[in-house]
Amino acid sequence: MQQNNRTTEFILLGLTQDPMKKKMVFVIFFIFYLGTVVGNLLIIVTIKSSRTLGSPMYYFLFYLSLADSCFSTSTAPRLIVDSLSAKNIITYNECMTQVFALHFFGCMEVLVLILMAFDRYVAICKPLHYPTIMSWRVCTILIVLAWIGSFIHSTAQIILALRLPFCGPNLIDHYCCDLQPLLKLACMDTFVINLLLVSNSGGISSSSFVILMISYIVILHSLRNHSAEGRKKALSTCTTHIIVVIIFFGPCIFIYTRPPTTYPMDKMVTVFYTIGTPFLNPLIYTLRNAEVKNAMRKLWHINITSESRR
Repeated sequence: MQQNNRTTEFILLGLTQDPMKKKMVFVIFFIFYLGTVVGNLLIIVTIKSSRTLGSPMYYFLFYLSLADSCFSTSTAPRLIVDSLSAKNIITYNECMTQVFALHFFGCMEVLVLILMAFDRYVAICKPLHYPTIMSWRVCTILIVLAWIGSFIHSTAQIILALRLPFCGPNLIDHYCCDLQPLLKLACMDTFVINLLLVSNSGGISSSSFVILMISYIVILHSLRNHSAEGRKKALSTCTTHIIVVIIFFGPCIFIYTRPPTTYPMDKMVTVFYTIGTPFLNPLIYTLRNAEVKNAMRKLWHINITSESRR
């Protein structure tokens, strides 16, 4: 990566400098990360193995779980390892790689959530046309476009990051590399770059949130014409999706749609959407979804049966 500066490494201050609190950070986030990986992999394996989870909604849920696992992996392992180190050094290239990965998988999660909302809209509002509109060919094309869109977004972010010159302090008051904390260290006027950051990441977060909330309002309004049982099932699914949307987009909008200022709560807000949300998503989608729970029970039962026969 071309460096426009004299800085070859940064020092991450992490969540805390207190040795006792750092041990607590290690234990807490190791449990969170382990739960995230296990939970999302369980959903991935269940969807791939189950014949009952073959609808487009679960096809998109598969990629949401994949994005969640990778999104959390872009920050959590380093936070866990750094909590055991006295000095948390990250090289310039590693920092830029983390910026790219964070925005790539974060954007992928945003786009998959939009696809899931579109799938629910077609299923509830246009049920007769659902098989045609949400064919496997269309779903595949939509996922490919989501990967492409994520790559374009993260490439734009890394271009902004590479344009920042660093010639002074190299202390990042954060636990990961992202554009907002890096802007504070840049030896230049960052007004234009911050404007581009807000229009890119902030624009994607805000517009996606508005689109998703409008789509779910339309869906909930259309449920009046459905039977009581159909309303109950659709309401349960939509409520799950709305919960995920709010807990993910709320922190993203707070971080990326404001001037280049930092607040004491920034690190905890970032923890919530980079580590907390990927941890909560498997719990939300399994505890509130009878089909996923039944598929997991069947998969567990088959594994136990095959092991007993051996």
